[in-house]
Amino acid sequence: MNGDTSWRGRPHRRRNALTGEWILVSPQRTARPWQGETGPAHDHGSKPLYDPTCYLCPGNSRAGGARNPPYTQTFVFDNDYAALTPDTPPAEIDARGLLVARAERGICRVVCFTPRHDLSIAQMTTPAIAGVMDAWTQQYAELGARPEINSVLIFENHGEAMGASNPHPHAQIWANESMPNEPAKEQAAAAAYFSAHGACLLCAYLACELAAGERIVFANEQAVALVPFWAIWPYEALVVPRDHATGLDRMSADARIGFADALRALTAAYDRVFGVPFPYSMGLHQRPTDGAAHPEWHAHAHYFPPLLRSATIRKYMVGYEMLGMPQRDITPESAAERLRALTAAPSGS
Repeated sequence: MNGDTSWRGRPHRRRNALTGEWILVSPQRTARPWQGETGPAHDHGSKPLYDPTCYLCPGNSRAGGARNPPYTQTFVFDNDYAALTPDTPPAEIDARGLLVARAERGICRVVCFTPRHDLSIAQMTTPAIAGVMDAWTQQYAELGARPEINSVLIFENHGEAMGASNPHPHAQIWANESMPNEPAKEQAAAAAYFSAHGACLLCAYLACELAAGERIVFANEQAVALVPFWAIWPYEALVVPRDHATGLDRMSADARIGFADALRALTAAYDRVFGVPFPYSMGLHQRPTDGAAHPEWHAHAHYFPPLLRSATIRKYMVGYEMLGMPQRDITPESAAERLRALTAAPSGS
């Protein structure tokens, strides 16, 4: 395949360097007619700055009964319906290595980005997003310092299509006693690469992408947003700091501002793809908080948006994807080209 790109127009597999898993790419399927589900566009129009019925707005009562303070910047609180609890007693079963279960301690928190109900990351200013990142950094350091916490995952479900239960701009933090599956895969790959090459896997990968250029969506002096070579979702993206940093707490203030600007540019481009608020799940992967230095880790953000052909047609992981391997139709290169063009449009407020 070296030097010849004609293979991109035919069915082929691509390997995810971060996980070691494979994806099937079938570009010829973009010509097929669509008679599947066409859902609502989820364009809610303008939202109020403050919603008296929203349980995340300042001063309002939450679903669990607690009342929010009249916060004016970011606001963090313990999730009223947490999936993990810190006081879970130890327990383990192991029946012949087949029926295995272990108790899992942890802490779940919610981070409200802003008191304004009507904004999203795509509409916020870069300094405001950097302020959110400061809150993420503080939470990562605080939770990661707890002896029972070995992984801190910060993520955002944006939009009804991604199961967001409240439109107020917010993220969640799940801090686990053990490392979840996806970061564990990346840990194994990064550690193996570092052992073999004495270098960071993501640093090397980013250098390859910058040299190629074709999958770059947005770049500034501190960070790069790109569609990964192995992307599964139609408009999937990675945001990677240029300088090696194992976590947000190892990034300089300038690096965090540049990273925030890349988040803004990418999400603003998303909203322009089909002219509606673009749903996605975003997650920050950072080094484990088990006390080790983990020089093999390079902090980064994943974006997984589900929309496929229009604001009303989404990609589903079913059939072959569930039973075989992930599959996509449009190539990562064509998705990046479209997003890159849309980052040139004027930014939001």
